[in-house]
Amino acid sequence: MTLNILIKRILFLVVVIGIWQLIFSAGVLEEIIFPSPASVASALYTGFTTGDFVGALGASFKHLFIGLSMAIAFGTIIGVILGKSKQADETAGMYLIAMQSIPSIVWVPLAIMLFGFSETAVIFVVVLGGTFVMALNVRTAIQSVPPHFIRAARTMGTNGIPLFFKVEVPSSVPYFMSGLRLAWAFSWRALMAGELLSNGPGLGYSLAYAQDYARMDQVVSIIVIIGVIGAFVDQLVFSKLEKNVRKRWGLS
Repeated sequence: MTLNILIKRILFLVVVIGIWQLIFSAGVLEEIIFPSPASVASALYTGFTTGDFVGALGASFKHLFIGLSMAIAFGTIIGVILGKSKQADETAGMYLIAMQSIPSIVWVPLAIMLFGFSETAVIFVVVLGGTFVMALNVRTAIQSVPPHFIRAARTMGTNGIPLFFKVEVPSSVPYFMSGLRLAWAFSWRALMAGELLSNGPGLGYSLAYAQDYARMDQVVSIIVIIGVIGAFVDQLVFSKLEKNVRKRWGLS
C-alpha cells in the first residue's frame, strides 16, 4: 500500500466520522438509538482497558483458527476430488454450489441441535462457512491447469501422483490462495453468526450481550472491531499473499 492510498483512506475515514458527528450534533439521532463517535470511542477504550474485548477477541480467534484450519483441509480434499474426477464433479458439483449459497446463519440452529450452546457448535458453523468456498476454488484450480503443461509432463515420462504434485499443484497455487482469502472471509462471517447465539465467550456473544442490555455504544464498538479486524487481516495477510503469488506466477 502506497502512502498516497493510505492518506486517502485516512481522510475518507475522517470525513465519515465528521459527518456522523454532525448528524448526532444536529439532533437527528439520540444517544439511546445510535451513539456518538465519542461514546463509541469511550466504549472501545473501556472494553480494552478492562480486558473484556481482549478476552472476547482471544476466544473468537481460537474458534476461527480451529474452524478455518478444518475448513481449509476439508475444502481442499473435496475440491481435489471434484477437480480430478469427472463423475464426482457431474454428480456432487452442483450440490457443492447449492451448499455454498446457504447463508452461515442458517447452520446455527442445526449446530445448536447437534452440539448445544457450546464452542463446538460455533466451530461447526465456521467449518461449514469456509469449506464450500474453499472446495469450489480448489476444484477450479485443478480444472484450470493448462492442458499443454500436462501433455508436456507426460511426454517426459511424468504420470500419476508425480504429475499431480509436480505439475498440477504448482499450477493451482494462485487459485488456492484466492480460496484461502475467501475461506477466511466466509469463516469470519460465519464465526460472528455462530457466536451471536452461543453461551460462550467471543465477539459475537459480547455483541448479543450488549444488545440485550441496550448498550448501543458497546454494540457499535464491537461492530467496529469486527469490521476493522476483517479489513486488516484481509489487506495485511491474505491480499498480500495472493498478490505476491500472482506476481511470482506471472499473472499480474
